[in-house]
Amino acid sequence: MTYKQPVTIARGDGIGPEIMDATLRILECAGAMIQPEFIDIGESVYLSGNTSGIPEEAWESLRRTKVFLKGPITTPQGGGYKSLNVTIRKTLGLYANVRPNVSYAPFVETKHPNMNLVIIRENEEDLYAGIEHQQTPEVVQCLKLITRPGTEKIVRYAFEYARKNNRKKVTCFTKDNIMKLTDGLFHKVFKEVAKEYPEIATEHWIIDIGMAKIADAPQDFDVIVMPNLYGDIASDVAAQLTGSVGLAGSANIGDQIAMFEAIHGSAPDIAGKGIANPSGLIHGAIMMLVHIGQPEVAARIHNAWLKTLEDGIHTVDIAKGGRSVGTMEFAEAVIQRLGQQPITYTPIKYKAVASKEATQFQSDPAVKNRPKPDVVRELVGVDVFLFNNELTPNEIGKKLEEVAGPHFNLALITNRGVKVYPQGFPETFTTDHWRCRFECNEVLGNSNKEIVELLNRIYQIDLDFIKIENLYKFNGERGYSLGQGQ
Repeated sequence: MTYKQPVTIARGDGIGPEIMDATLRILECAGAMIQPEFIDIGESVYLSGNTSGIPEEAWESLRRTKVFLKGPITTPQGGGYKSLNVTIRKTLGLYANVRPNVSYAPFVETKHPNMNLVIIRENEEDLYAGIEHQQTPEVVQCLKLITRPGTEKIVRYAFEYARKNNRKKVTCFTKDNIMKLTDGLFHKVFKEVAKEYPEIATEHWIIDIGMAKIADAPQDFDVIVMPNLYGDIASDVAAQLTGSVGLAGSANIGDQIAMFEAIHGSAPDIAGKGIANPSGLIHGAIMMLVHIGQPEVAARIHNAWLKTLEDGIHTVDIAKGGRSVGTMEFAEAVIQRLGQQPITYTPIKYKAVASKEATQFQSDPAVKNRPKPDVVRELVGVDVFLFNNELTPNEIGKKLEEVAGPHFNLALITNRGVKVYPQGFPETFTTDHWRCRFECNEVLGNSNKEIVELLNRIYQIDLDFIKIENLYKFNGERGYSLGQGQ
């Protein structure tokens, strides 16, 4: 009896059911050895009162099959609903988002006919940690979290992907000229890991000019690795440059479980019309087949899809001549060409890769159990954040200097990161949210006792503190940013 790989499948919302049915029809006719298990997630689950958008039985299926083919999901507006896509990626440890972006000229219109780049996006950290607070009536914050272990995983994955797929260069995008600690750590780890892959060329771009370079000359890039938010934006831009976001598939890879999907949304405005392009989900399914060890079937479908484009058959979103067809008609056209090879395009051939091979380096005990570096952590101050909409910066500063006490001195006050005391400028725009930096006058070790006493003195003078951040040096290096103007 031939083994069939269990696969958890969610048809999704909006156009999801239509493109999923078309994709499954192609998989069946191509001989994919899968055993579907269908789950309900998304909008209907949210609206039933489940604020996570996913029931317990769906989690059980995902953890058992370890392979997920997912249609696009609608997150209802308002009501504080969290993104189900982010929830799934983070809960299941799907840390690597892999998005190939390939131009299909001359049969899909694009200004960049030689584009063939892969964006590998960190999937769990950065601003997508979703840790937000409203701190004052005028100010909200979102914490940007970048960790060394998380960065090491995604950067090493990018280099391993390049090595296993005969890619020649890996590029890193950050904004470490501004965010010197968070993005600075990402860039630093990139340079460290790159030394382990001397055969692969490397480069680094600041995200803004790097995005401009992608838009102008995407053919100059090969594999790009970047933090979560940048990768989300860059991969959609790159997909559109190929001719249509509707063509791109996506893989979300973890040590144990993997999820495959189209990169586009649920498009409720065209749901039920039978005109949606299933190509993105088809490409997600192709990536899934390679992952589960069925490369021949993956190539069979991919080549049939290319031949379909060559024959001038496409959905209405592709601005090109030929014959526009509906969702299921397009799927049937691909099915009719199974076993055929494209002529203009280079035929695709996938090599067999064990599903764990791409993340094998992460499971290696020598990597997972490597000794933690010796770090000397020294407490050197504290930032105390205040809510105040009555006093001037000078009035706040004078009150705080009186209570700084023997252990601290008030170094500065900033508002939105800009120094406003001492010697602030009247032109500086301010809100009701103030960062007050106290620096230690003496070595305190790592005791918080003196900070607690400082906070009590601030409380006694009727200033409303809303949060604190301890200031540390690590091995003698400052572990916090200076204020603008400090």
